[in-house]
Amino acid sequence: MKKKGKVYIIGAGPGDPGLITLRGAECIEQADVVVYDYLANEEFLRRARKDARLITVARLKGGDPFIFGRGGEEAEVLHEAGIPFEVVPGVTSAIAVPAFAGIPLTHRGYTSTVAFVTGHEDPTKEKSDIDWAALAGIGTLVFLMGVKNLANIARNLVEGGKAPETPAALIRWGTTPGQQTLTGTLADIAARAKKQAFKPPSILVVGEVVALRPKLDWFEARPLFGKGIVVTRPEEQAGEFARLLAAEGAQAILFPTIRIAPPASWDGVDRALDGLDGYDWIVFTSANGVKHFFARLRDRGGDIRGLKGVRICTIGPATAAAVGAMGIRVDLVPDEYISEGVVRAFEAVDLKGRRVLLPRAAEARDVIPEGLAKKGAAVDIVTAYRTVRSKSRKEELQALLDAGRVDVVTFTSPSTVVNFRKIMGNERLPEKVRIACIGPVTAAAAKKQGFTVDVYQETFTIPGMVKALIEYFSSK
Repeated sequence: MKKKGKVYIIGAGPGDPGLITLRGAECIEQADVVVYDYLANEEFLRRARKDARLITVARLKGGDPFIFGRGGEEAEVLHEAGIPFEVVPGVTSAIAVPAFAGIPLTHRGYTSTVAFVTGHEDPTKEKSDIDWAALAGIGTLVFLMGVKNLANIARNLVEGGKAPETPAALIRWGTTPGQQTLTGTLADIAARAKKQAFKPPSILVVGEVVALRPKLDWFEARPLFGKGIVVTRPEEQAGEFARLLAAEGAQAILFPTIRIAPPASWDGVDRALDGLDGYDWIVFTSANGVKHFFARLRDRGGDIRGLKGVRICTIGPATAAAVGAMGIRVDLVPDEYISEGVVRAFEAVDLKGRRVLLPRAAEARDVIPEGLAKKGAAVDIVTAYRTVRSKSRKEELQALLDAGRVDVVTFTSPSTVVNFRKIMGNERLPEKVRIACIGPVTAAAAKKQGFTVDVYQETFTIPGMVKALIEYFSSK
């Protein structure tokens, strides 16, 4: 018997990927085919199964499917065709976008009435279905898709009895880092919009509550609001960085220049694992080293009990957290999160005759093994992983650079710098684009590749880089 499919009409919310419902996200993750419109944030597509088909047309719908989203019409068609369907409500832009612009639709000191109106009626209608006189008596009005008819909307409201001096606001690309808000009055908002070439997708809010925006504008007031920041880390490691940037108002542009791959041979790691009880210390210099080392340990049937008596040093807190996630206590973390800091952290440790295991990338500086060897340690270096060039293409980023949507390119390791240059070529970046680097080694690599380092932080961590970016732009 042929299995019958089901259609989920999902409200994807107004644009911010955090505003999709749990049920909506669940449906995307389970779907065989995801059909979406251009208002749906492409971040949602990362939730789709790797084998799912992605079609740019509709049905992962921006906002709520039943609020001016034609979801009712589509559900009717599915019903007539005998196709089972489920409607997953979404956070409508009519509510979320004004909230992100600092405009409460109702407020005890202003109004307790609100109406949602389409600003783009069916063009085949002979006359408007909107009762403008009735709308004029409502405290807050929210018009969706009304930019092209803005002058007519304003005129009809004034003719219906709304005061010309009533505050009004246009909000474009609401709830996203590209949000733009234009304020005025019912009398001049159309002229202001024309002067600034305000385009769809935009929402019009009319009412005294608009006057609260200077006090309640929380979203656009964030320190990195509107900044396009390129993240060159491997995609699977970019999540924390992207979240921290988004929390400060930036748009994280994922452009991985490297990917992490297993070593060409596991022979070195396997020999070390066979003689694990002979080591006194293991030094991890990255979370990638931790991940691949312990994955190989598990693949060979071992577990953390094999580390009994072995002490652990990590280059910094992020690597320490990766070790801690394995249920293992870290014994030593340097004050300075670079290779030189690791060597200095061992100054008070007697390493004479001690054996140290260093699982690391295929290509790395020899500061740690040379420094520990000078203290009398026998250091075994094994390749736990490789960094190789990603599949990112120049065209993906070049379009954003040409459109002026990139403000900063961030580098978190020398390999991200080198491979960025290989992907993008030797052309100079636009003058406004700034370069941010973690640590002196990465900064040196950037300078070697011809970049001027504009943002550099004292704390060599991802949160430290975000803090440095905030300080840089706050000083401008």
